[in-house]
Amino acid sequence: MVRFGTWVTKDCGALISLKSPHLKRSLLQGGFARCYELLDVDTNQVYAGKIVSKSQLVKASQKEKMSQEIAIHRSLKHKNVVDFHHFFEDSDNVYIILELCRRRSLMEMHKRRKTLSEPEVRYFVKQIAEGCLYLHKRKVIHRDLKLGNLFLNDRMELKVGDFGLATLLDYDGERKRTLCGTPNYIAPEVLTKKGHSYEVDSWSLGCIIFTLLVGKPPFETSNITDTYNRIKRNEYHIPSRVDPAARSLINNLLHAEPSRRYSMEDVLKDKFLTRGFIPSKLPTSCLTMAPRFEPTNISIMIQSQHQNSFRKPLSELNHESKPALPPAGTALKTTEQQVADLNLGDQGHLPSNAPPDAYLSDLHKLLQSLVLAKPCKKNVILQDEAEDPAAVPIYWISKWVDYTDKYGIGYQLSDNSVGVLFNDLSRLVMLPDNLTVHYIERDGTEHYYTTENYASALIKKVTLLTYFNNYMNEHLLKATDKMSSRETDEISRMPYLKAWFRTRSAIVFHLTNGILQVNFFQDHTKLIICPLMEAVTYIDEKRDFRTYRLKSIEKFGCTPELFSRLQYALTMVERLQKGGLAAKSNMMPGTAHEDHRALQV
Repeated sequence: MVRFGTWVTKDCGALISLKSPHLKRSLLQGGFARCYELLDVDTNQVYAGKIVSKSQLVKASQKEKMSQEIAIHRSLKHKNVVDFHHFFEDSDNVYIILELCRRRSLMEMHKRRKTLSEPEVRYFVKQIAEGCLYLHKRKVIHRDLKLGNLFLNDRMELKVGDFGLATLLDYDGERKRTLCGTPNYIAPEVLTKKGHSYEVDSWSLGCIIFTLLVGKPPFETSNITDTYNRIKRNEYHIPSRVDPAARSLINNLLHAEPSRRYSMEDVLKDKFLTRGFIPSKLPTSCLTMAPRFEPTNISIMIQSQHQNSFRKPLSELNHESKPALPPAGTALKTTEQQVADLNLGDQGHLPSNAPPDAYLSDLHKLLQSLVLAKPCKKNVILQDEAEDPAAVPIYWISKWVDYTDKYGIGYQLSDNSVGVLFNDLSRLVMLPDNLTVHYIERDGTEHYYTTENYASALIKKVTLLTYFNNYMNEHLLKATDKMSSRETDEISRMPYLKAWFRTRSAIVFHLTNGILQVNFFQDHTKLIICPLMEAVTYIDEKRDFRTYRLKSIEKFGCTPELFSRLQYALTMVERLQKGGLAAKSNMMPGTAHEDHRALQV
């Protein structure tokens, strides 16, 4: 712990200028600052602390920029703007105390998901537009709207943040001429220095919507010069799969002429928002898995919204839904016409946009590149710059029990949801509420139930799920659960176990969201590797939990212990690629993680 008045830092990588090796939990690092979790010991409240070294504020222009950021941000108060709480300084640093948004930003969500469904995009766009409309009414231009500056709190509410490039207009009609912003989001009038105003934020919003729906920014190229030339020529292409209403909104926001570009008021009135379904909230699970927006569910949700109620018991959904197999369930498969009628877009009803191998080939390329780089170094200590807490996995397996000699393998995820992969290759998942149950048939068809109302054909499987859950809770030690989620919702979709196997040295899990997890038996260390974030989380013998970008390991090196485990993970990926859907080998029936008592059913 390090104390600054009543402020104390929580666990994060050391920042040299603070002269302390005991800092806890780094959130992220930018070009000018590093962000930490800070604890106010008087109130026990945790905040985000943006810490700027004064060695970075040598020039008068840099000091003025810092002062302007503080002055602008502290003047703002809106539900869709990151709260400014306090600032202070010492001889080494400036400390800005902000609202903590634990769910990181839309950038991490985009990396894990690639594209979002239209209901999700509407949900976020409405909040961005409302936040920016508030800024513009206060004569503030953000000037750096991008996925990385749109933060998410525990309730998945969006907050506009980072006012480092923001500016305040002195009078109506003033045009700024500073060249600033992030290449993929810069408006043409900024590049040409013709003078710019609020319209640059509208342009950036158009780029954001395009990126979330298509998967990449509209003007992105392999080099900045080409990107800038495309922006100046207004050269972009919207794929045909994008809904016409979304296409129209993007075109109106990316208009080359600022005076003809949509304002934030126009966005909020646009038919993309007014005629399409907007969920009143999103589950934490959507950070890594697409929510389930079936037309039947959404019809009920829309009716409930008119009655000021979003929820309806799953038991009612089951009775009102079109019968599916098993009979009492609500199957995920729907017709294209039903989807179109409810303005879901082309992805809202799909279980995932992941490739069939759940990113195994991507993972193989990443690990192979890392191993060939030979980053292993003796006595190396990975620098704090190599850590990336923003890449911490959302879900991983914290407990497991192997009873495949009779039934299958049971496991608990880090958010306390529980799943079973049965020997017939069907799966059953119970969410943390201990009520909502998802059944996935061998062919991938999904059904939704509660523990109080489910198909009679599933009686034995639900009973087994309950026994697995009780057994793991009573007998097994849970792995560390930093950043785990305990919030659930009726539209949640959880990743589930796609494949697994055991060797004499470890057990290997592969989840449908791409996560590869290797638990080593001898020293209880664990690797959790995410191909989408291109990062590895290493839990060592002391249960310390650290996340590194694979590229950072290549750059800074790693210990022989970590390198040998990464080599082993590469071998396991190759084995999974050869093993099919549910690879199993060297099975040891009737055993459990850290416990060897048989499960009696």
